[in-house]
Amino acid sequence: MEEYNQDGLIAAQMANILDEEVVKAERMMKKLSEEGFEKLMKENELDAMVTLGSRAATVLAFEGYPALTVPAGYDDNGMPFGICFGGLKGSEAKLIEIAYSFEQATGMRKPPHSFSSEFHYQYYYEQSYGTM
Repeated sequence: MEEYNQDGLIAAQMANILDEEVVKAERMMKKLSEEGFEKLMKENELDAMVTLGSRAATVLAFEGYPALTVPAGYDDNGMPFGICFGGLKGSEAKLIEIAYSFEQATGMRKPPHSFSSEFHYQYYYEQSYGTM
């Protein structure tokens, strides 16, 4: 398997070089979570953290914190964007309550178009590909 460097891949998988770096990164994330996010949330008695977009959900997931993203609006090109609500472990019910309230108050969610009828199908086909 020289062509695809399979031997190199196997050797890399067996090496312990990254193990120390991964452990170090995990410790740093745990420390930042406990001394940063958790401390901020608890000291200020916050129910949720709110960020634009959904990238925070990925970061929160590293330490097991819940997060959810809901529609927040549309840019100048009509492309939807959302906001992310994140919280401490065990706050899932509260986050759902907050996100649902936000959705109801803003009315930003637009359901996708239905292709259930022949008319809709033909209309969207023509919009995408021209006339049939």
